[in-house]
Amino acid sequence: MRDAVIVEAVRTPVGKRNGGLSGVHPTDLSALVLAALVERAGVDPALVEDVVWGCVGQVGEQTFDIGRNAALAAGFPETVTGVTVDRQCGSSQQAVHFAAAGVVAGHYDIVIAGGVESMSRVPMGTSLLDKSPLGERYLARYDGVFPNQGVGAEMIAERWGLSRTQCDEFSIASHEKAAAAQDDGRFDAQIVPVTLADGTVISRDEGIRRGGTVEGLAKLKTVFKPAEEGGVITAGNSSQISDGSAALLIMTSEKAAELGLTPIARVHSVALAGSDPVIMLTAPIPATQKVLARSGLGLGDIGAFEVNEAFAPVPLAWLADIGADAKALNPNGGAIALGHPLGGSGARIMTTLVNHMRDNGIRYGLQTMCEGGGQANATILELL
Repeated sequence: MRDAVIVEAVRTPVGKRNGGLSGVHPTDLSALVLAALVERAGVDPALVEDVVWGCVGQVGEQTFDIGRNAALAAGFPETVTGVTVDRQCGSSQQAVHFAAAGVVAGHYDIVIAGGVESMSRVPMGTSLLDKSPLGERYLARYDGVFPNQGVGAEMIAERWGLSRTQCDEFSIASHEKAAAAQDDGRFDAQIVPVTLADGTVISRDEGIRRGGTVEGLAKLKTVFKPAEEGGVITAGNSSQISDGSAALLIMTSEKAAELGLTPIARVHSVALAGSDPVIMLTAPIPATQKVLARSGLGLGDIGAFEVNEAFAPVPLAWLADIGADAKALNPNGGAIALGHPLGGSGARIMTTLVNHMRDNGIRYGLQTMCEGGGQANATILELL
């Protein structure tokens, strides 16, 4: 029976908005990780049959099928195709699902999955072109409400009874865990340094803030709902606007053996879930339940969880309903500290997860992300 294994996973550092990576074209940023991926694996890029690439803002510099453009920019043979996927924040996690399914089905023997987003160069909302993507029938179904992620995060905080202090405490912990991981060198092996035109080398995630306090975060203004009306969401307990790219090399274990490669992990089980698109961010809960049921594993079998920190209430509500061990959640920090380069985040998180599993001998890891439209992907990986 065919399977899908990850034999290599790399990422750029995650750059702050208008930070070190903002001067790099997203096609070139993508090309950098693609070239590094095959070089590190020792695989001839001519063997890669497709590049499945996540990207949300498919406009301007990120349009014209950036997956194909990136493969060509990386110097891959013209025979290597590329396709671009949009499942909002989960685009590159979905790219992994599509790639793994293609390998298991026999459509590919070797494929790359990943993604990119340069939010400095292609800001959120650019692709709307001042037009509504929803249409009259959608709006009629949801009483004319145009979904807003920040408002959805406020709705979650209210529904799950999450306080501003809880959200800020979670955020401080994210920065502390990410800073510890950075200081310990846990990210070093997974990061491909980016050399800028002036010779500057960007090799560390830029969003991590050190020495923060809950008292300091408490001074920030809420963004989507007034604090006097119970609002809790601020810039301090939300994911950061970021630039970055990541990629994973996927093939059958048989092909890996043929090439003399040692796989890191197997894509064990995947699932999708949809929920209310207005509150939008709750689907990681049913997605987790579905992937656990499909896998035949119990919650106690999972040694590491990655739940994207779009806003602090998202993983906090997930913890409350799933009942996972909080110590196993986002052990190296999450998007609040590291940043959230939309279309690249799923692959960035998975790259961090597989490296964490390998470094700590963790057999099973689970990743899930909330996504626009009230969706979520969930993936269970098995260490090999």
